[in-house]
Amino acid sequence: MNAYIFPGQGAQFVGMGLDLYENHSEAQELFEKANEILGFSITDIMFEGTAEDLKQTKVTQPAIFLHSVILSKVLGDSFKPDMVAGHSLGEFSALVANGTLNFEDGLKLVSQRALAMQKACEIQPSTMAAVLGLEDEVVEKICSEVEGVVVPANYNCPGQLVISGEVDAVNVACEKLKEAGARRALLLPVGGAFHSPLMEPAREELAAAIKATEFKTPSCPIYQNVTTTAVSDPIEIQKNLILQLTAPVKWTQSVQQMVKGGATSFVEVGPGKVLQGLVKKIHGEAETSSAVVS
Repeated sequence: MNAYIFPGQGAQFVGMGLDLYENHSEAQELFEKANEILGFSITDIMFEGTAEDLKQTKVTQPAIFLHSVILSKVLGDSFKPDMVAGHSLGEFSALVANGTLNFEDGLKLVSQRALAMQKACEIQPSTMAAVLGLEDEVVEKICSEVEGVVVPANYNCPGQLVISGEVDAVNVACEKLKEAGARRALLLPVGGAFHSPLMEPAREELAAAIKATEFKTPSCPIYQNVTTTAVSDPIEIQKNLILQLTAPVKWTQSVQQMVKGGATSFVEVGPGKVLQGLVKKIHGEAETSSAVVS
């Protein structure tokens, strides 16, 4: 069975989507429609901007969403997922790809999400750190013992967990994690504490937008970050999407559940190959590839 997976923030690169724009009229129409919806020329930044321009949250999130969703649409009849999943932001791309959301609504929600997250980051200085070489349980225990807000945020693969929270608390946790035997515990160049309680203002703002948006029954189930299980009920999908901003991304567990659900092939739809690498570390026997169009 084919699982199609959609990347999140960090997969962006200068020039992303240009080949789609130049070679496919459908892609060109959707990119131009995106410029209108967003009120600025995101294609200029994606195709010709600097890496610094592309790193702004209000640009990064819609850019990755557009690359992934437009690629899935250009794939046409060859895009036949039995299940989908997305890493954080990628969950929105997956929901457009399986028909739960339409293109316009998906893009508007992603744009609102990016701006709301940016605002939440500005309210309180916060950060994230990657922890390598420790079991999840050890990281969870140390985070729970540190004063202040610091929580597991991304369960990326065995031995790779990202923590998130207040700057001081994350720094203290990193020191304790190194003492506990972590191979590395290093701060990430991010704007704030994504997937932590500090995103509550953004969650509240996005919740209103999600509740006002039509969610349809998908063409195939999505394995969501929050529950890690196959979901097809639009109401449940909405609820999990709202919880996602302050809850951890359980990618390891989601891939394990997809394998249990019959997935043997994982196709990454969008920029980069990060998710393919994670899937291999979670389940070495899985086939992985990038979605390509002729």
